Amino acid sequence: MTSLKSFMSRQELLGLLVIAAVLFVVMPLAMDIFRLNLFGKYLTYAFVAIGLVLCWGKGGILSLGQGVFFGLGGYCMAMYLKLEASTPEATAIQSTPGIPDFMDWNQITALPWFWEPFNSLTFTLLAIIVVPAVFAFIIGAAMFKRRVGGVYFAIITQAIAAILTILIIGQQGYTGGVNGITDLRTLKGWDIRTDEAKYILYYVNGALLIGVLVLCQIVLKSKLGRLLVAVRDQEDRVRFSGYDVSNIKIFVFCFAAVLSAIGGAMFTLQVGFMSPSFVGIVPSIEMVIFCAVGGRLSIFGAVYGTLLVNWAKTTFSETFPELWLFGLGALFIAVVLVFPNGLSGLYQSYLAPLVDRFMGGKGRGSDPDTSPPAADLTAAPSAKPAE
Repeated sequence: MTSLKSFMSRQELLGLLVIAAVLFVVMPLAMDIFRLNLFGKYLTYAFVAIGLVLCWGKGGILSLGQGVFFGLGGYCMAMYLKLEASTPEATAIQSTPGIPDFMDWNQITALPWFWEPFNSLTFTLLAIIVVPAVFAFIIGAAMFKRRVGGVYFAIITQAIAAILTILIIGQQGYTGGVNGITDLRTLKGWDIRTDEAKYILYYVNGALLIGVLVLCQIVLKSKLGRLLVAVRDQEDRVRFSGYDVSNIKIFVFCFAAVLSAIGGAMFTLQVGFMSPSFVGIVPSIEMVIFCAVGGRLSIFGAVYGTLLVNWAKTTFSETFPELWLFGLGALFIAVVLVFPNGLSGLYQSYLAPLVDRFMGGKGRGSDPDTSPPAADLTAAPSAKPAE
């Protein structure tokens, strides 16, 4: 049986416990329900940032289209919730009762076939995982099998985000158009708009996030995680050692897509709607910024970076409505010039030695990139010297 120490050091366990304390103790005690629900919304973006740490920070694959998978997960959940809110009794005023209101407004007289399965919660939960995974697999296989990477891959994912946004807006009768899918009320008869429901959804969101952090830590400490770092540093050497680099990239890209979709589904539950404004280029780039501010090599830093950037965005916009963009821009410039490794880099440089001295360790950070170099991972055994 694998022990806890095999995939999580003492400082990494401490980092996980600190995040859990912040999410489950500090925030609920320090905030009213409005602010807590706001930070719950921020936490849904953290799923995307954590996926980007694996995809970009560890694997060297920069995706500028993670909003696509965030939106797919969000729309899957929104479709189920909208159908539950569109019973014949609730929509009796419409020309065609029993279908979502935006379909009735667009003269659609029957529920489209691809909406029908979303009457089932079980199917919806499976779709949140399977749909983005399949979509990411198609993109990844098409790109990585042809060795498309670097800036070209980033541009292609950005273009996909733009295309999907245009498609969602253009198909207004089936997707809700630019307004998205709104007026979501219940989950299996449970009113998700009440304060009690918001508290419960916040805690569910936090528990899922902790579970994702543990899962990602296991992946990073496994052979696959070490190979991922090797691919980032010495891709050709990994390929020459007999590994299929494209399959490794496809896996991590699909894994990051699924994490983003889980965040999107939780966003829909907490906020009560989903729209194409969370799918396009701008939100996708913002998600990369969350990861960069926290530190693209740290899954724990990604959570703090997401919270910091969104809190700063909200605070600046409330306090200085005309200047908040400048304040946000200054934060990003500071990340690039002052601490390029993000918040996790600051921790490892200044706080980690003190914490480690207190814990009696050897000076490691809470989530260091401790994977062996690619040369050590993939080198073949040296030939026996001739006698």
